[in-house]
Amino acid sequence: MASGTAIASPDPGRPAKRRFWPRGSRLGRLIIALNLLSLAILIGGALTLNEMRRGLVNARIDSLIAQGEWIARIIDDAATVGEPEPALQPERAAQLLQLLHLPRDARVRLFDRSGRKITDSYVVADRVEWKPLPPVRRSDPARKGGGPSPIEQRAARALQAELAQARTGEIVKGRRITENGEQVISVSLPIRRVRAVVGVLTLEAGDVDEIIARERANLIPFILIAVGVTLLSSVLLTVLVARPVLRLARAADRVKAARARSISLPDLSRRDDEIGDLSRSLEDMTDTLSERMDAIERFAADVAHEIRNPLTSIRSAIETLDLVTDAKPRERLMAILKQDVGRLDRLVTDISNASRLDAELSRDAPKVIDLGRLLADIVQVYDASLRPGEAGVVLSVPPGEAAAVSGREGPLGQVFRNLIDNGRSFSPAGGEVRVALTRDRGQVRVVVEDDGPGIPQDNLETVFERFYTSRPKGAAFGGNSGLGLSIARQIVQAHGGEIHAENRAGPGEASGGPVLGARFVVTLPERRS
Repeated sequence: MASGTAIASPDPGRPAKRRFWPRGSRLGRLIIALNLLSLAILIGGALTLNEMRRGLVNARIDSLIAQGEWIARIIDDAATVGEPEPALQPERAAQLLQLLHLPRDARVRLFDRSGRKITDSYVVADRVEWKPLPPVRRSDPARKGGGPSPIEQRAARALQAELAQARTGEIVKGRRITENGEQVISVSLPIRRVRAVVGVLTLEAGDVDEIIARERANLIPFILIAVGVTLLSSVLLTVLVARPVLRLARAADRVKAARARSISLPDLSRRDDEIGDLSRSLEDMTDTLSERMDAIERFAADVAHEIRNPLTSIRSAIETLDLVTDAKPRERLMAILKQDVGRLDRLVTDISNASRLDAELSRDAPKVIDLGRLLADIVQVYDASLRPGEAGVVLSVPPGEAAAVSGREGPLGQVFRNLIDNGRSFSPAGGEVRVALTRDRGQVRVVVEDDGPGIPQDNLETVFERFYTSRPKGAAFGGNSGLGLSIARQIVQAHGGEIHAENRAGPGEASGGPVLGARFVVTLPERRS
């Protein structure tokens, strides 16, 4: 009825282990690599710029400390007087700052020991700081009488805290906010005379915002590269995955809409990835389905032909029965009717078994089967129901370890019952059907022999075709449906085995000697524990 091809797992009795990640997944590796690449670019750029920012800030602080220590030493040497309580000369210190070559990119302010500002480099250098005016703001009710704004107050508190810490003799470095709301890098160094702190020198660099702006500008290429990689990965995923899958889905939809038997798939079988595997699998699946449908049509035609013969015979007998008045002819017609009804019943039964075979093979999970025990159970049933004149069944099983195979007990039992029934139907009255089990080189062989007339040499392969019912002269007509051997081959092939027919040879068969009977050999792979 259908193809007997089946895919067997390496160990049917043991569930397959699921893998978290499919082995050899090309598209999976590509997706992960592209996404990780774009993420790595962003992370690398951020880390690089963070390190660069930290390095620039630290370098700026070190530069300000070096400059401040140089200025503080000069002021200490030239503008500090008094023993044993030294003091800073404000006018002298202011003149020294005016004469010194102060850094143009930093603001230098000098405070006495009480925190009062002595001089400012912006004033000493006649430097006027300018910037665009901010937009007009509404008057602040909390700022009455022209007092300092909250930002100015916070900046003053931060400066006083820094000065207070520096007056303890500690170098203070870090960031703080100015009266204009800008962040600056600030370094405050104590001016010492021996161990006494006579003043505080503060240096401020207001180019932090510029450094940050430059760093942000440096981050733009990394962002653009990451965006480009992400777009490229999206395009690749669309072209390599989404679009081919969509084409396959549309091809399947066309088959559904047109109720076609085959599917016209896009040419993706040359791709060496999962999409190519999917395309090849779909092609194989559609070919198998097409072959299955062809087999079903042929099977339906064969069934119609085989059922038509007994129905025609029954119709003819019924039409003739009304015209016959003699008892003997009527009895012969009744016998024909009974024979045809029995033949029809056997046909329907075998056809039903054949039509359910694929479903049974796919529904039941393979198990470990002791073939010797299975054959013993089958032969015991024949022995229990043996009638006078029928051929007996003899089983030969070697002692020792059990012959284990992986399969389904029901269908395998049907194989051997069909072979035994076939042998008994051809064996003479009082004959014998012999069943022998052997093991050889990882395979289990079951041989079924009968004492019948054998099989014509040209029909050793034809006997496995559906509805083949060639019988020797004198045999009862309609005793077989012709499906038993076909079903047996289909089941054996589904279990990964083989079955063939041959004749039992007499002593001189090679030179035209007699044929002693038929022999059917079933070979199944043995299951190793």
